[in-house]
Amino acid sequence: MSLLTDPVVALFVSLAVGHLIGRLRIGPVALGGVCGTLFVALALGQLGVRVPDELKNAAFALFIYALGFTAGPQFFANIRGGARFAVFPVIEVSVSLTLTLLAVMWLKLDAGTAAGLFAGSATESAVLGTASEAIAKLGLAPEINTQLQANIATAYSLTYLFGLISIVLFVTQIAPVIARKNLRKEAELLADKLGAGEEGVYELPVVVQRAFEVGQLAGHSVREFEETRHWTVVIEGVLRNGGIIPVDLDSVLVEGDILLLRGRRNTILAAGKVLGKEVPVPQNSGLALISHDIVLTRDEAVGHEARDLRQLVSAEQQRGIFITQIRRMGHAVPPLPKTILQEGDVITLYGPEEDVMRAADELGSPLPPEDSTDFAVLGLGIVIGLIIGHLSLRVGAVDLTLGLGGGALLSGLVFGWLNMRFPRHGALPGAAAHFAKDFGLATFIAAIGLSAGPDAIALIKEYGLLFPVLGIVLSLAPAFISLMVGLWLMKLPLPILLGAIAGQHCSTPAVSSLVSQAGNGTPVIGYTVTYAIANVLLPLMGPIVVALARMV
Repeated sequence: MSLLTDPVVALFVSLAVGHLIGRLRIGPVALGGVCGTLFVALALGQLGVRVPDELKNAAFALFIYALGFTAGPQFFANIRGGARFAVFPVIEVSVSLTLTLLAVMWLKLDAGTAAGLFAGSATESAVLGTASEAIAKLGLAPEINTQLQANIATAYSLTYLFGLISIVLFVTQIAPVIARKNLRKEAELLADKLGAGEEGVYELPVVVQRAFEVGQLAGHSVREFEETRHWTVVIEGVLRNGGIIPVDLDSVLVEGDILLLRGRRNTILAAGKVLGKEVPVPQNSGLALISHDIVLTRDEAVGHEARDLRQLVSAEQQRGIFITQIRRMGHAVPPLPKTILQEGDVITLYGPEEDVMRAADELGSPLPPEDSTDFAVLGLGIVIGLIIGHLSLRVGAVDLTLGLGGGALLSGLVFGWLNMRFPRHGALPGAAAHFAKDFGLATFIAAIGLSAGPDAIALIKEYGLLFPVLGIVLSLAPAFISLMVGLWLMKLPLPILLGAIAGQHCSTPAVSSLVSQAGNGTPVIGYTVTYAIANVLLPLMGPIVVALARMV
């Protein structure tokens, strides 16, 4: 038992056992490593073990910077575009904050408990860091500061799980019933509206190769055929006189030709209706094709449909190139013709190598290899964030400051956006950013839980049974209001609206369950916008909750 009182051992035991516990599932919902880590840390904290504040602050700075870095491209893209989806994070913040303050007045909650209640019900762990820092700056007696810090962790642990389960059940089960719509059917209709057609079957390849007899196209040029297909099908070769010959747009088709077509599945099937009989694709008939990822930065493409990219280049330049995947903040967005593109989207181009590389230069910047982190820029970014966090503006008797969390978050947003524009500099690969967020947050949460120790017991005895109920209410109330606003005022498609509600809660489990329930990736379209904005707004609420709770 004495081994567990060593801070390093206790920290990593909390992480290891906590993430094992986090794999436990309640229906479709997993407890999660962060919540599991906190439970274990609270238990080990009863032994009196403590983690130095310096380690806790360093872990939080790493987490919050990486959080801002990954959200930066989408955050600034949505601000620039005046995204109407920003109303949902605003609803989340305003409703949750109002209900939290009502609970403070009703139950006489202290500032730490109020912050933990707000963070847990909104399922936003970053609020713990910003609220904890705000309390530490109040200049309170050490024993009072310790108690308030303990109350943040305890209130969070009592509400997080119930808030998480509530939002998952709301977007997948309750909201479709309220809207009187079938989620899967609505998702299918939305995918068709975006140009899915036969591509609604996502497990099948997006781009295919087929062979057809020339049929009534004999005597016509390749250009005539491909232009009538809106350049979505390419004749990559012709089987003539026993051999395969390449063709260009001015080539003329003759009787007896076998056309080798490549294109999106639904457009190939549609094109087949004006051709002759389909025949087996000859062996060794395909061209050498590659897939290449780029970061979309071209201003003319941002805010437009994916199919509009073809208008940016000539017919010869676009010929034979297809978009097979779109990723936004690490989530797959349906690569459909009418999908709206955003700055920072990672687009996978597919086609002949020379053509793909030329198109990549036209549309954005190549995605650099994800095998190294630019630690010089990482360190500089965090230092700049800490400097910003120390700046303050005095208004009357109040010092306004972003603090460590707000400064590092702002710095991360800016450096993430700069990396999107200039991907060869300041690299923080996706896997590295994911680790920085997970490890930084888990370490910070473990330090909070260990420090809470015996002080947490008093709050559990006083409010233990009430806080799960409050977590459910504070989680569902903003979600319900957002549902009404989205359905009645904004007339949003149900899958996009529910994705936006999951995003305003920053709930990855919710959108994962939602995508599974919907049967396709259309909810992600709404999720990424609100997630990016809420990931900035909610952490900034930590000091505000603390300040208002002390005033009430």
